[in-house]
Amino acid sequence: MMNNLFSIFDPTTNLFNLSINWISTLIGIMFMPYFFWLIPNRFSMLWNLIFNSLNKEFKILMGMNGINGSTFIFISMFSFILFNNFLGLFPYIFTSTSHLTLSLSISLPLWLSFMFYGWINNSQHMFAHMIPQGTPNILMPFMVLIETISNIIRPGTLAVRLTANMIAGHLLITLLSSNGPNMSSYLIIFLIIIQILLMILESAVAIIQSYVISILSNLYASEVN
Repeated sequence: MMNNLFSIFDPTTNLFNLSINWISTLIGIMFMPYFFWLIPNRFSMLWNLIFNSLNKEFKILMGMNGINGSTFIFISMFSFILFNNFLGLFPYIFTSTSHLTLSLSISLPLWLSFMFYGWINNSQHMFAHMIPQGTPNILMPFMVLIETISNIIRPGTLAVRLTANMIAGHLLITLLSSNGPNMSSYLIIFLIIIQILLMILESAVAIIQSYVISILSNLYASEVN
């Protein structure tokens, strides 16, 4: 029995003092040799089609000044977040993307690397980006302050966006399922239909959120070029 509704996101379960919940984020490594088989299959062809489409889209967003191969960073991030989002939909598997520990560890180093690269190599462009063209002189200090704050909170917004979206759906599913034993047989059938629809919605959210995070990170990277 759950003492708290948020206990489904509690990562303190351990075995031999090892937090076994976080091991779920490493299960994807087991599928990596699968992509290196010599005989193509439908699964690998589907992933290749998705990766090629993402690569073309990320190249367009990066522009002409983008570094060759930089799109693979965002494709890898898309794959990692997508896998962990889907993995959290299975019963008794810890949803690692519902914690700021993981989402911040993805967004913060990536944002810091963009900032260091931009201020070291394109400092003039970074200063010019803080003041939009046509800004009156009296508003320039305020625009610099606003742009600085909006730039600093970017990794936090990326992390909170992913975490909040993953928590919301899981909490709703858990809240509805906990009322199942107290319902009549007719209402249980209706509850099962609602749960199936919620699972379909959460599957769509898992794809959309991984795509949104990778697209926004790509847009932030394109601003420093």
